[in-house]
Amino acid sequence: MPTPSDRTRLIAAATRRGRGRRPVNPPLERASTMLSDTVGVMRDETDGPSYGLSGTSAARDLRCALADLEGAEDVFLVPSGLAAVTVPLLALLRPGDEVVTTDAVYGPTRRFLSRYQAARGVTTRFLPADADAAAIVAALGDRTRLVLMESPASLTFEMVDAAAVATACRARGVLTVMDNTWAAGLAYRPLAHGVDVSVQAVTKYVGGHSDVLMGAVAVNAPACRRAIADVIEDMGWHVSPDDAWLALRGLRTLPLRYAEQARSALTVATWLQARPEISRVLYPPLPGAAGHDLWTRDFTGAASLMGLVMKGGDMAAGEAMLDALTLFGLGYSWGGFESLATHETHQMAYRDQPPALEGELIRLHIGLEDPADLIADLETGLSAFRAALTLP
Repeated sequence: MPTPSDRTRLIAAATRRGRGRRPVNPPLERASTMLSDTVGVMRDETDGPSYGLSGTSAARDLRCALADLEGAEDVFLVPSGLAAVTVPLLALLRPGDEVVTTDAVYGPTRRFLSRYQAARGVTTRFLPADADAAAIVAALGDRTRLVLMESPASLTFEMVDAAAVATACRARGVLTVMDNTWAAGLAYRPLAHGVDVSVQAVTKYVGGHSDVLMGAVAVNAPACRRAIADVIEDMGWHVSPDDAWLALRGLRTLPLRYAEQARSALTVATWLQARPEISRVLYPPLPGAAGHDLWTRDFTGAASLMGLVMKGGDMAAGEAMLDALTLFGLGYSWGGFESLATHETHQMAYRDQPPALEGELIRLHIGLEDPADLIADLETGLSAFRAALTLP
């Protein structure tokens, strides 16, 4: 039998035979204390978790399913997507080390590097947001220990050839970590392209229902795996059985939701591209958009998150557009079933080299609503934007 597809494997893991009569989903076990019949068994970690921190059935099944999805030897669960990024940085860096990343890195990740890690002797070199693989490799220095990548990058969606960076870094003994939330471990697999650690916010597409916070850290190399496991153990980080159960439920339908939302997103992005109010649509899957060739080469699917650079306007005009929307929720997240919109121009002020934007920056997440209805809602929002431009 040929190797099953992702959508089949994610479900087949639940229906696999040989475990007797059981529910389709693992039981929800809320437990801190685990009891054993004898002292000898109590000390035997191979008999199952000896304490709730080790994770119960839902967490174990979720880790196995994510490892299969990412092509990883192991996956660790942490309480948030941000923790999924900070755990490897804590585990793999020491005072005197340098991190190389770009100006477009996720804002809270940048804060962690600039505030927490800098106070502990780890420095960060922020390259221009559009730095390509050659520029990233050229920036590696004697103290560079780790390169942190996002592709597409946060808010402005720049693409980078992660495989080329990983190959060059490996030759120099430099580690690579990639925030792969946009691809959800599904449309792109960093570990298969030579990246050392792949992280994602399970909060987003895996959970899929905007009701859980979690992160995942996928790794193959034994040394990285051991260092990450030690940090999680020493810090006492843990995800609740309820959250693990919800994330596992979402994972089963991930491929279908991801593909359907991508289809809608491309429909909406194509419509927006032709609008006179829009200067650029920042969405690599869109033909003609920046990064499209690299996305076509490396990715097998697309998220439904995009940026809009408006033609002019100011904060008031951007807010007028978003306030006029009725189907798009106003909220800071993405990857769930609902469409969302945020106004992001102010976030550019945190960058060392703010990009030259033609106008306001709006971020859209396209959910599972009918794209025709979303387009009608955006038409209303764009009308409000135009009206705001003519106000005295």
